[in-house]
Amino acid sequence: MPKAKTNKTAAKRFKITGTGKITRRKSHNNHQFLHKGAAQKRRLEQEPVLFSGEKKRVKRLLVL
Repeated sequence: MPKAKTNKTAAKRFKITGTGKITRRKSHNNHQFLHKGAAQKRRLEQEPVLFSGEKKRVKRLLVL
């Protein structure tokens, strides 16, 4: 049986924490920061835990 390959695009988008949770980046966090407030920019820095309905699909892409 061949080795399972990690989906490289998923590997760049998702990160696994030390406790095994999968985190993601938030949208609206690439450009045009001048018109965004400081509070919004601070919220965008946080990496939320992945929605539980998506865990199975992402784990399959990351070969976990």
